[in-house]
Amino acid sequence: MAVESNTPGLVLTSPGGATFRFDPGALCLELLVTGGPDAFARYETLHTPADLADWTRRSRLTPTPALSVTEDELADVRRTRDALWRTVLAHTGGEPPATGDLTLLNEAAARPPLIPAIGPDGARRWAGPADGHRLLSTVTRDAVDLLTGPWSHRVRMCAADNCQLVYVDTSRPGRRRWCSMERCGNRHKVRTLRARRGEGVPGTE
Repeated sequence: MAVESNTPGLVLTSPGGATFRFDPGALCLELLVTGGPDAFARYETLHTPADLADWTRRSRLTPTPALSVTEDELADVRRTRDALWRTVLAHTGGEPPATGDLTLLNEAAARPPLIPAIGPDGARRWAGPADGHRLLSTVTRDAVDLLTGPWSHRVRMCAADNCQLVYVDTSRPGRRRWCSMERCGNRHKVRTLRARRGEGVPGTE
């Protein structure tokens, strides 16, 4: 799915061309919408270093770091993102993550991250170099914090049968079921209403 915007959340475009707003609730989960392993490969958007720089502009990173990314760093980002996908899917399914995937994530998190600082004007900025590895370290550290922290039990997959978007439910009641009320939530409402009216239900037409 293509990423378009991030305030609040990302604006995604479905394969059918419809746009909807999606807030995954965490930086690391925002990276997952750029593609992934296996069936997610068809959604790949990180084809060039410029694509990764564009993703940072659309992510919740504030301010946008002035990235300098090499092809090798981009390949590391895609490889580690795929490991994160598999780890998150294992987490939501109550399964242990693969050792190799954890190794990739932990190695990325162990590298120096982007360093936040206060600028002369009092605004937030990034100090030092901003390359692909520092960006990846920042994202994977966010993943470590999420998957081992107090919100880990709130990491969920959209309840729709045909949607695999993953989010952390940061709502106070903790009852979020859908990736977006604009998309899957609304579809569920429409199906429920039609079922109550007897529209499109087997045996009622």
